[in-house]
Amino acid sequence: MKIRSKAPLRLGLAGGGSDVSPYSDLYGGLVLNATINLSAYCTIEPLSEPVMRVAAADAGISVQVPLGAASGALLIDGVYARVVRDFGPVPSGFAITTYNDAPAGSGLGTSSTMVVCILRCFAEWMGIPLGDYELARLAYEIERKDLNLSGGKQDQYAAAFGGFNFMEFLPSDMVIVNPLRVKDWIVSELEASMLLYFTGRSRSSDAIIREQQQATRSGSAVAVEAMHRIKQSAVDMKLALLSGDMQAFARILGAAWEDKKKMAGAITNPMIQEAFDAALAAGALSGKVSGAGGGGFMMLMVPPEKRMDVMAALQQLPGKVVPFQFTHKGAEAWKL
Repeated sequence: MKIRSKAPLRLGLAGGGSDVSPYSDLYGGLVLNATINLSAYCTIEPLSEPVMRVAAADAGISVQVPLGAASGALLIDGVYARVVRDFGPVPSGFAITTYNDAPAGSGLGTSSTMVVCILRCFAEWMGIPLGDYELARLAYEIERKDLNLSGGKQDQYAAAFGGFNFMEFLPSDMVIVNPLRVKDWIVSELEASMLLYFTGRSRSSDAIIREQQQATRSGSAVAVEAMHRIKQSAVDMKLALLSGDMQAFARILGAAWEDKKKMAGAITNPMIQEAFDAALAAGALSGKVSGAGGGGFMMLMVPPEKRMDVMAALQQLPGKVVPFQFTHKGAEAWKL
């Protein structure tokens, strides 16, 4: 028997950062995001001997350890420890394989999505009945509290639910997910109007997020007011999305990027600015870096008639344009 799972990566369209404590605890956060057809994957194969055989391509780890020992694959070890703590011992030793369609530090929520994916695989194997909210909440606790990794809350819920979602982040880690019914023609127009460009450089989001958190704690007027505007951009972009107003969508995206750059010094850099300059000169309307910033993927809004011009300009740079489509499915698992 084998158990497999997959969970979708996401684009943070608007409001990203307002889901990070302490801002979300003090002021409440709002985020608009959407999952795409790039995913995290996990396979568990039960073994007869009491060992854990780990092949984590995303972490560059291939190792076998006694069941219960640390493998060095942080996310796998974290999920395994929490599953055993909350739900009891696993049925047997096992081999676990994980990999991602996008590199770590790409700004698409790879780490959080992987935690959701691994947890979903264990739940399928052990018959643990986790709904979407329970899956996302437990994944969040594993990553942010058990493993003490910096970040927000949107990625786990995006991976669990899938689709276009407008999310509310309230004090005490309360989250409300509002799935959006976006018309098919609007999704098609957004896909035609958006380019996903990988800068060629991954980055650690930890330092950027910690600087953002410190700005909120210190009461920096510039940073807090910028985050208030970023949060409002999620409301404004939701209305533009549901009405299919791509011009407004592009305008809101660009304004939110200008505000995001006020949150931490490392959010942008000359490499990112060079890509923006090339895209805008070729006809792009606006863009922003997905996730915390500093590298990874950029989202660019482009008139479909200018799409090939912008792609040609970006092809002169070290990164690459990555084809994608929006997807409506959240995390899923199955047995073979």
